Amino acid sequence: GKRFDVRVERDVKYAVGGVDFTKGLRYRDLKLDVYSPVGDAGGARPALILAFGGAFHRGSKETDEFGDAEGYSTPVAEYCRREHEVQADLARRWGLSFDVFGRSSSPQNRDLTLHFARTLWRGGFIEVRSTRQVYSNADRRFLPDRYVIGTCPHCGYDRARGDQCENCTRVLDPTDLIEPRSAVSGSPDIEVRDSKHLFLKQSGFSDDLRAWIDGKADTWSNVVISIARKWLDEGLRDRGITRDLSWGVPVEVADWGANPAGETLDPADWAGKVFYVWYDAPIEYIGATREWADAKGEGDAWERWWKQPGAADVRYVEFMGKDNVPFHTVGFPVTIMGANRVENRAWKLVDDIKGFNWLTYYGGKFSTSQKRGVFMDQALEILPADYWRWYLIANAPESADSSFTWEHFAATVNKDLADVLGNFVNRVLKFAVSKFGGQIPDGGKPGPAEHDLAARLERLVGQYTLHLEEMQFRKAAQELRAVWVAANEYVAVAAPWTVIKTDPAAAACAVRTAINLIRVIAILSGPIVPETSAALLRAIGAGPQQTAWPLGKAVDELSQLKPGHPFEVPPVMFVKLAAEEVEALERRFGGDS
Repeated sequence: GKRFDVRVERDVKYAVGGVDFTKGLRYRDLKLDVYSPVGDAGGARPALILAFGGAFHRGSKETDEFGDAEGYSTPVAEYCRREHEVQADLARRWGLSFDVFGRSSSPQNRDLTLHFARTLWRGGFIEVRSTRQVYSNADRRFLPDRYVIGTCPHCGYDRARGDQCENCTRVLDPTDLIEPRSAVSGSPDIEVRDSKHLFLKQSGFSDDLRAWIDGKADTWSNVVISIARKWLDEGLRDRGITRDLSWGVPVEVADWGANPAGETLDPADWAGKVFYVWYDAPIEYIGATREWADAKGEGDAWERWWKQPGAADVRYVEFMGKDNVPFHTVGFPVTIMGANRVENRAWKLVDDIKGFNWLTYYGGKFSTSQKRGVFMDQALEILPADYWRWYLIANAPESADSSFTWEHFAATVNKDLADVLGNFVNRVLKFAVSKFGGQIPDGGKPGPAEHDLAARLERLVGQYTLHLEEMQFRKAAQELRAVWVAANEYVAVAAPWTVIKTDPAAAACAVRTAINLIRVIAILSGPIVPETSAALLRAIGAGPQQTAWPLGKAVDELSQLKPGHPFEVPPVMFVKLAAEEVEALERRFGGDS
C-alpha cells in the first residue's frame, strides 16, 4: 500500500524582532520543509504538522502558550493569538509550507491532554505528591519553572532556567538551582512553598524506554541516541506534570475516577492548576492533526495517523534541537507507552527523530536582550529567504555545533549562489536568446560531452535524493552544489559560444541540453531554495508535467523540453555581499558593547 508520512516538530519560537537561528523556525522548520518534497517525489503524501507552543521572547521576558504571561499589558490569550499569527507569517515569508499550524491552547489539544492524563491516572502511572514550588514575594506570584534563573548545579552556567540548562541540556527543577532569582523582577526574594501536584511515574518505564531507544540506534543520529541513553544511565526520575499557573490546560479531574489503589481526586484541590508545558505540548502533535481534520470536516480522520493498526504505514518524523531531545525520548514516549498499557491499543511512537546541534553566533549565543545576532524578520530585510535557506542547510550543525559569521555567510552565498548557480543560468540563457531567440533550438546530436554529463548527473541525483531521504541535509547540499558545478563544467567543455562559429548545430545541441539541465537543477533545488526554483521553472516555461522529481534516466531528463519550446532570461538571480556591507552587518548585529 501507499506509505503515508507525518512530519511534526516541537516549535519553540522567540518572537520579538523575529526568530533567531538557534531556536524556533530555523533548523527545525527548515529541515522539515527541505525533507517534505522527498515524500512527494516518492509517491508518499506527507502531512506537515507544526505545533505552536513553546517560548516567546520579549526583551528579557518569556511566556508560552501553556505558561504564564502575567505582567504583560496584553491579556495572555490575545498575546498568544497575535504571536501565532506572527510566526505563521514568518514561516510563509521564509518559504515554509505546512498543512496545519496548530496551537497547544486549542480545544483539541485540551481534550487529548486530559484524555491521556485521565488514562494514566486510572492505570496507576500518575500519582499525587507534595512538591515545593517557587513563590516570588517581590512579584507576589508563583513562578513558572523558566521564570526562575540561577546557576546550574551540573555545569555552573549562571543563567540556567528552572526547567532546563541551555548550556549542558540537563533538565532541571527550580529548586535545583544555586542562588535562584526571579526572571521577572530579578529579585532573589523568593521562597519555596509546598503544593500538591501530579507526577508521571517515568522511572517505571526505564526498561521499556531503553529497549525502544536501543532499537533506534542504527537510524537515529548520534546526538539523539547519546542524550537519550545519558538520561537512562543517570537514572530516570519521576516528573511533575502540573503547575500553579493561570494559563494552560486546566487540571479537570471530576471524571477521572479511581486509580488502581481506589484513590480519587477532589476537583477543589486542583482548581487553579494547569498541566506543565512539556507534558501537553508534545500531545499537540496529535492535537494539531485533529485540528487539521476538524478544519477539513473529516471528523476522526486524524486517528488514521496516530492509532494502530491504521497508522502502520505512517512514517512519523520529528525535527528538533538537542536541548529538546529529552522531552521527546523520555517524557512524551512514557505518556504514549503508559496510555497503550491501559487502553490496550497502540498509539504510534515516533519513527525517526532528527536531532541537531546548535548554530552559534561567532562562537557564542544569539541574544535578543543583548542585540547579538540576526533574527528572522531582520534577515529578510537584508536578503531574500533563499540566501538564508541555502546557508543554513549547507552548514547544518548535524554532527557538531556550527558558528555563524558574516564573513562565512557572504563567502558561501557569493560563491555558491551567485558564482556557481546564478552564473550558469544567466550565461546560458543570455547566450541562447542572443543567438537562437526565445525558443529552444533544434539541430545537432548528443556527443561524448552530453553522455558524460548524463552519467554524472544520474550519480549525483541518486546521491542527493538518498541524502534527503536519510535527512543528511549538509551532505544533500554538497551534492546539489556538485550538480551546479557539473553544469558549469559541461558548458565549459561544450563551449557553445565558441563552437557556434564553426558548428552551429553542435552549439544548438549544447544550448538545448543546458536549458534542460536548468529544468533539472530547478527541480532539485526546490527543497532548499524554493523561490529560486520557481523562478527558474517560470523562465524556461516548464509546465506541471515537466516538474516531477527526476527519477528517470538522465538522458531522458535532459531532453524533456523540445526544440521550439519558449523561454526567457530571468532578472539577475543573486546579488553579492560586498566587503563593506559585511563590515556594516557585523557592527549592526554585534551586540551591545
